[in-house]
Amino acid sequence: MGYLELSEKELVQRAVAGDQMAYRAIYQLHEKAIRGRVSGYFKWKADVDDVVSESFQKAFANLASFDLSRELRPWLSTIATRTALDHLDRIKREDEKKEGILLKASGENPEGQGPLTEVDPEEEIINGENHERLMGFIEELSPLYKEVMVKYMIEELEYEEIAKALDLELNTVRTRIRRGKQHLAEMMLRGEIE
Repeated sequence: MGYLELSEKELVQRAVAGDQMAYRAIYQLHEKAIRGRVSGYFKWKADVDDVVSESFQKAFANLASFDLSRELRPWLSTIATRTALDHLDRIKREDEKKEGILLKASGENPEGQGPLTEVDPEEEIINGENHERLMGFIEELSPLYKEVMVKYMIEELEYEEIAKALDLELNTVRTRIRRGKQHLAEMMLRGEIE
């Protein structure tokens, strides 16, 4: 008898007892449903893959506490939903951190009130240095992102204006700016660490 022919209860019992094939069978039975459950939360397949993998890791780590009188899929779905929400929070925090670094480097106020006013001479020098560093980092970007980021961060064009100027789809501009910001933030973080 193959593992996929065993009952859910038997598979859970075998997995808890350390049977790796039982874990694999549980994964095969439920992976597609769990993937479907979390895919609506994310744009990128890589995020979906991460959440599916993490969800099964969490579930398998807690399988011994699973109530065998219940259905396995709803339990797995609950874990996957919580994992997806945690993952979204992590993405948001990372984006905010990167955005903060970019705002700091470009001399803008994080509260979105435009350039800082009443800057003392020392801060002006620091802001000038940060701007120079930012310009240097933009120069290091691949041509795919560099062209869009120059128009966005230096020429301060709106997304629609950039799309028109570069003859690109609006969504392409949005994606390249978002990824360009990520690359710049990573470069700046590396620069601060070194």
